[in-house]
Amino acid sequence: MRIDVLSIFPDYLAPLELSLPGKARAKGLLELAVHDLRQWTTDKHHTTDDTPYGGGAGMVMKPEPFGAAFDDLGIDGATVIFTTPSGAPFNQEMARELATHDRLVFACGRYEGIDQRVIDHAASRADVREISIGDYVLNGGEVAALAITEAVVRLLPGFMGNPDSLVEESHEDGLLEYPVFTKPAEWRGLDVPPVLLSGNHKAIAQWRHDQAVRRTADRRPDLLHGSAVVGIGDLSDLEIRPATRADAAEIFTLQRACWLQELQANPEAVIPPLVESLDDVIAGIAEWTTHVVRAQGRLIASCRGRLVHDDSWDIGRLMVVPDLQGRGLGRWILEYAESLAPAQATRFELFTGANSTDNLRMYRKAGYRLDNAEAPRGAVHLSKRRR
Repeated sequence: MRIDVLSIFPDYLAPLELSLPGKARAKGLLELAVHDLRQWTTDKHHTTDDTPYGGGAGMVMKPEPFGAAFDDLGIDGATVIFTTPSGAPFNQEMARELATHDRLVFACGRYEGIDQRVIDHAASRADVREISIGDYVLNGGEVAALAITEAVVRLLPGFMGNPDSLVEESHEDGLLEYPVFTKPAEWRGLDVPPVLLSGNHKAIAQWRHDQAVRRTADRRPDLLHGSAVVGIGDLSDLEIRPATRADAAEIFTLQRACWLQELQANPEAVIPPLVESLDDVIAGIAEWTTHVVRAQGRLIASCRGRLVHDDSWDIGRLMVVPDLQGRGLGRWILEYAESLAPAQATRFELFTGANSTDNLRMYRKAGYRLDNAEAPRGAVHLSKRRR
């Protein structure tokens, strides 16, 4: 692969000489050249920017230096990347795709950006990508070019000494990477999880997957869409993801169906889900960490949780459609709701109907016990310590 970088601050790209990118160049896997854009200016001051047409604050990078640089570098057929906060979000999938290209050319903007005609002209000669590395603004595109280059180059065949290390990483399977540990087994009173010392590779793999799901749910619940697919019994192709406003109407219908059953078992109970409006459901999605489960597009279950008292994870609205109840899905969604709890949560708590026999049986099997906390009329409060 060949990479060219255009910048008015070429020294910014010096880190590309270090560590693994530098070794890739030494191996001949990567040909990289950083160019000072000012060498293509024509005035004695080497001017690369001017005031914007239409007025406004800041300066805009001029088209002439970029055009001359493109001509001399011969960008035709290359992939030209403009690093900009208004670009498409950069992710691991994009890194893998760019790693298949033979040549990348980075055009690093400064100030208020690059004259749009530069981008339009490049698009007539090359594959143009406008890419952002995050929802924030930097002083220039060099940092983004560094980040994208490192993410792409490490995926080149032969770059990584142990290719397996590329597989078990964050974002490779739609999840964040699980926690990792090394020697010694005990350090400053902190122990390595016993399962990692057990030699049981199946148990280790399951622990790592569970930790990856929990970490993803806690830090990046948006990534669970399409990645946390589970199978339960003869139910397959289940998808769980964070709820959105678009799910509100179905959640509204589901909770009416589920809590009507609860009302029949607990006729004296006060049951908010039966009197909430659709707007209340929408507000709840914003206020709680709410997830939905779908099978072939149908919403079949839901759960939500929130942190209370700084250390307790309040679990609520555990719901399974009536025709799929009694098949283990309720217990599974309970465990999933627990996995959403942030690290500071040391206990789980929830309410259920005082006469809801099936619910109480399930919660007891999951380790929950009745406590003395105040509960609404017709309900009981249960809790358990987090392991």
